[in-house]
Amino acid sequence: MKFGELIPGKLIKRYKRFLADVQLEDGQEVTAHCPNTGSMKNCAEPGSRVWLKDSRNPKRKYPLGWELVEVEDRYLASINTGRANALIKEAIENGVISQLQGYSEIRREVKYGENSRIDLLLKGDGKPQVWVEIKNVTLLEDDGWGSFPDAVTTRGAKHLKELMHKVEQGDRAAMVFCVPHTGIQKVRPADQIDPEYGRLLREANAAGVEVMAYATSIDEQSIIIDKELPVLL
Repeated sequence: MKFGELIPGKLIKRYKRFLADVQLEDGQEVTAHCPNTGSMKNCAEPGSRVWLKDSRNPKRKYPLGWELVEVEDRYLASINTGRANALIKEAIENGVISQLQGYSEIRREVKYGENSRIDLLLKGDGKPQVWVEIKNVTLLEDDGWGSFPDAVTTRGAKHLKELMHKVEQGDRAAMVFCVPHTGIQKVRPADQIDPEYGRLLREANAAGVEVMAYATSIDEQSIIIDKELPVLL
């Protein structure tokens, strides 16, 4: 996935969840849209190098969008959670995610459960359909651990229950952690932040929900899923 031209700068602050003030290299200060609803723990430190993308849409109140951040002066992370679904879909189509191959149709945002929409639904002749939920992991902790979630997520817990129900009905279900952070080498539930999510993730896995994580290769021009990461439950 190509970013196109990105605009470098330095983060002043992130606030009101969806806004970030950034100082560009020429000294100009701008307000950018922050496409991330999470806490962005460890990814929104003032003074961090960041990269913005110009939507070139004059109708948008904030035409600049925050795409990348440099973490700990050495790792790159994509904070745009809207890219995760497209990255995983692209990786399935390119044969990178081996567990999800052999399906002729991939549908996005299909209604299921209780007023929910599954991120991807895979269908193929003679195969059980696969309900794929995708979560974005950018919380880097000690020793290369990436943890999810970075804030309590009742919505995420609801999705796990709905995936378990699909397995009960005879379908496959998968929780795929997309890891757009070059410092994360392994993934685990963030029990210290949301113990209920961790409990449900383990319960879902024991019930047959497949849990997997995939890392990305990132530079200032592109981002791509490149390898599977271990998940500790």
